[in-house]
Amino acid sequence: MFDRWHFESREIDELKPYATYARHSKGRDYKEELDSTRTCFQRDRDRIIHSKAFRRLKHKTQVFVSHENDHFRTRLTHTLEVAQIARHISRVLGCNEDLVESIALAHDLGHTPFGHAGEDMLNQLLKNHGGFEHNMQSKRVVELLENKYPFFEGLNLSIEVLEGLMKHFTPFDNPMNVAADELVHPSMEAQIVNLADQLAYINHDLDDGLASGILDIDALTADVELWREAQLVNEHKYSGLRADQKRFLNVRYLINIMVSEAVTNSEKNINEQSIASLDDVYNSDQILIDYKPEFKQKIVGMQKYLYEKFYSDYRILQSSVNGKTVIKELFEYYLLNTEVIPADHLGRVEASSLHRVIADYIAQMTDNYVLSEHKRLVAGKTNL
Repeated sequence: MFDRWHFESREIDELKPYATYARHSKGRDYKEELDSTRTCFQRDRDRIIHSKAFRRLKHKTQVFVSHENDHFRTRLTHTLEVAQIARHISRVLGCNEDLVESIALAHDLGHTPFGHAGEDMLNQLLKNHGGFEHNMQSKRVVELLENKYPFFEGLNLSIEVLEGLMKHFTPFDNPMNVAADELVHPSMEAQIVNLADQLAYINHDLDDGLASGILDIDALTADVELWREAQLVNEHKYSGLRADQKRFLNVRYLINIMVSEAVTNSEKNINEQSIASLDDVYNSDQILIDYKPEFKQKIVGMQKYLYEKFYSDYRILQSSVNGKTVIKELFEYYLLNTEVIPADHLGRVEASSLHRVIADYIAQMTDNYVLSEHKRLVAGKTNL
């Protein structure tokens, strides 16, 4: 039988010296007996997967509202894609796959219904009550709101996973109460998740944007350098491709080239910085898991294109406006009618403000549930 000792020993044999080792974990906020067959990070992964917050990601918006089409990404499928890409990069670079997977699976647990539009509205509503930011909320979910264990609140995850959540940073993120210089010194595993998150959303948003008809493949080919490169490579290799095959093959090429560029440049950074321990990672003066500057500029070009042609499209913006209206009106209703808030949430008002408790309650909702609650409680006030 393979026990925990076996897996911890295998880490010593397989991981690089700069990786995060389970046997050297800083532990948990509440001390627990070690599991007999799982490392601490494997146990964290399992707790996250079995949480209610993780299951709810299935019906939360990534870009498109989850009920608009069964084929578009949801927050859950995005999370799984991030975990897959991050594990692959971690494996190639000799980092801890279990820690990477745990951070990746938990990184969006704090997201609201209607994606970033919902987050923006809750942040406005909590402007005088500490604000709202989904990375902070992910940490709040795993430390407080997932409350099913008898001896502690939350999931009592390893310190390394919590640090990875707090130091998660992409162009969409703006962690509150975290100094800018702290954001450039996470573990190698946290850095991998940051890059994998960006890599995943760029490519699946291109895919979903084309599938929805909002983006046009010919315009992409003309205007976006990396997409044009992918198109030329695939046209040379294949003939008579259908539009959906072109889209798939181009996205596949982009994911592969971005992973390859990230691994190559990250290895270069590690060698040039003489990174030989986890302390070296923390003390490095630069992000180690990153692209070379000229390739990063190509990625920035894709991001700008998505902002201008996809995220700013009236169909996406209309869904965002509708979602914000629903959340605002439901929030205001709860403020005036606290008796409809479930007792287990309302019971936390003594420890948190009413505004924070309502934000916690709404943030955990799925798109479908927040719409049904709005229809039930605020009937007729909006026309969706």
